[in-house]
Amino acid sequence: MEIGIVGLPYSGKSTLFATLLNLKDESAAHGKQSAERGIVKVPDERLEKLNALFNPKKKVNATIEFIKVPGLEGDGAKPQGLPAQFMANLKNVDTILVMIRDFENDFYPHPFDRVDPVKDIEFINSEFLLGDLAVVETRVEKLEKLVMKIKDEKDKRELDLMKKLQAQLEQEKPLRELEFTEEEEKMLKGYQFVTAKSLLYVINIAEDKISESSNVEKKYASYIGKNSAVTSLSAEIEKEIAELPAEDAQVFMEDLGIKEPALAKLIRKSYELLGLISFFTVGEDECRAWNIRQGTNAQKAAGVIHSDLEKGFIRAETVHYDDLMAAGGLTGCKDKGLLRLEGKEYTVKDGDILNIRFNV
Repeated sequence: MEIGIVGLPYSGKSTLFATLLNLKDESAAHGKQSAERGIVKVPDERLEKLNALFNPKKKVNATIEFIKVPGLEGDGAKPQGLPAQFMANLKNVDTILVMIRDFENDFYPHPFDRVDPVKDIEFINSEFLLGDLAVVETRVEKLEKLVMKIKDEKDKRELDLMKKLQAQLEQEKPLRELEFTEEEEKMLKGYQFVTAKSLLYVINIAEDKISESSNVEKKYASYIGKNSAVTSLSAEIEKEIAELPAEDAQVFMEDLGIKEPALAKLIRKSYELLGLISFFTVGEDECRAWNIRQGTNAQKAAGVIHSDLEKGFIRAETVHYDDLMAAGGLTGCKDKGLLRLEGKEYTVKDGDILNIRFNV
């Protein structure tokens, strides 16, 4: 699962990317024209507590991939359309993370000579809408000619769909707000429209606004909609926290009135927008969090662990994290009859602990 980090120059996307990847030399994340990738651990307090309970040889977090995508430029006057390489880099991401600048820095001037987060959001959204509209208009023109010549029913249905998308985009509304049938979803699969992807606005604030972060997020609540969310952080402060030893970081956060790094919240929000949940496997050798799509059944979840478990799936011995912790461990769960045997069609819940019984 991939999350693309985009933003105007000097919005803080390189600092965020470097911090997420724990890159000590931030300059390595600056100035590159090609997309950069990195795997990030998903923080999960439940995994930490399972690790303390079972004391395994190894603890493994669930992960997601972040991609820093360069190329979102413009002069701020009007949308000009997105560069082909930028579109290509975004094509396969599942969620887009948009860095929005809300801080002054004379050393790194805003590319449009102003710090106005709302105008930046509107500009970027207009670029995304324009990019999708150009693709849709080209496809509509081609399909109209095909339908006139061949009169193929499949082309007619696709043309109707494209006109539906065109009407939405011309109203300056993103495609993620539309509902699609299963057939329409299949037709759209190859297009990877930018405004159809889930989106997370990250307001990059100055240090003196950290205590007001909840109010900052409320200010941009109007941008929260279907498959879109808003969070805030100070990328520079998050970088400092990440570089400190754990004890010093805790003291530093207490001085700033921070309960946890905002980076952890950002990763969790990204995880949710991807439509992911976590289940766990536990034992003396390893405690591990696995990510799956919401609605995944037990047999498919077993396949995430290993293909042999999916092929030879018999049953999933299951207990929820909350029940396991309340019972004090697996032995307590057995004594209280909390362990269940679930079949292949069981829908795995966030926080389930699974032990797969299989035979290959």
